[in-house]
Amino acid sequence: MTAIKPSASIVENREITSILTALMVDHSLPLWSLEGWDATAGGFVERLDIEGKADRFTPRRVRVQARQIYCFAKAAQLGWYPQGREIAIKGLEYLLAKAKSPDGQPGFVHLLDPIGAVLNPSRDTYDHAFVLLAFATVYQLSGDAQVGDEIKSLVGFLDTDLRSPHGGFLEGIPTTLPRRQNPHMHLFEAMIATFDATDDPIYQNRAGDLFALFIANLYDSRRQVLGEYFEEDWSRIEPASVEPGHQAEWVWLLKGFERITGCRTARHRAQLLASALRYRDEVTGCLFDEGDADGRIRKFTRRLWPQTEIAKAFIAQAEAGERGAADEALKALNRLYQHYLRHPVLGGWYDQFDHDNRSLVDFIPASSFYHILCAVAEAERVLG
Repeated sequence: MTAIKPSASIVENREITSILTALMVDHSLPLWSLEGWDATAGGFVERLDIEGKADRFTPRRVRVQARQIYCFAKAAQLGWYPQGREIAIKGLEYLLAKAKSPDGQPGFVHLLDPIGAVLNPSRDTYDHAFVLLAFATVYQLSGDAQVGDEIKSLVGFLDTDLRSPHGGFLEGIPTTLPRRQNPHMHLFEAMIATFDATDDPIYQNRAGDLFALFIANLYDSRRQVLGEYFEEDWSRIEPASVEPGHQAEWVWLLKGFERITGCRTARHRAQLLASALRYRDEVTGCLFDEGDADGRIRKFTRRLWPQTEIAKAFIAQAEAGERGAADEALKALNRLYQHYLRHPVLGGWYDQFDHDNRSLVDFIPASSFYHILCAVAEAERVLG
């Protein structure tokens, strides 16, 4: 692997993919497999402190458990970290033992305490999207029939308990409003991944249902923006909130959907990418966290995850043969590295900055690992 250059202020774009891969393999995966795993109580910790030590006292979101399972299974699948297979399976065993139906009701609870007891028994659709993604990634790695059965059981729960009569899925149990595009985006991602893992056309069709929801309700074709919040019947809540990171994330997902179905998505990808780029910080080139439908900035903060998603959007466009997209992807990856990943704890990251470039989060959240590892994996696959 290419050596990390933690003290460098500038990295040549052509080097960035190998540098980020080395950062994942040599530092992030070992750090999160050791400090990030609770060897006493089991399960992944929610975060590390600013010095890279495990915070074993913060409650644990089920979605974060699932994201970490995904990371280690994906790393093993790529050959980056063979021991990731064992870690992913341990994580899956913990998830099934502690979070699945502890109250005798179907589905996965929302929040656990540090010793694995239930703190919040609600069923959250966003959580279940990541549990499905974790199952799919482990199944693709192992082919374990039991994991295949868990996939079917979870999808059955979605259909039986979380379907909305107005289309798509409820926010969870108990039902809340407003409705959000975000859980549906991640279910779209999970259905694509499940089709890749199983080659079962039922999941290809389910991804198609979510694409249809995107076209009919989530995407405002007149203003060319993705809405975030909706009424129960999918009518838009105005003024619209626009998260440029999600605009970019859909670019990547639509390319994945095109890959598994042949359905043309180029027009929507181009529109979403152009829209996302309206919300850039002129100084750093990074995406802001939120704007309105007219391109004005609402939040001048800059989280890490939108930077991974704009990189993935350009990577998707590069894979589609769009001129200049590969160069833009490399620039986005370089910004990700320079602003967020050059942390005093090698393998850690900064989560959010304000407009004056001050770090706003005094810990290292586990939840960001999924975004980073996926972006680096896509960069290595497409850009080399």
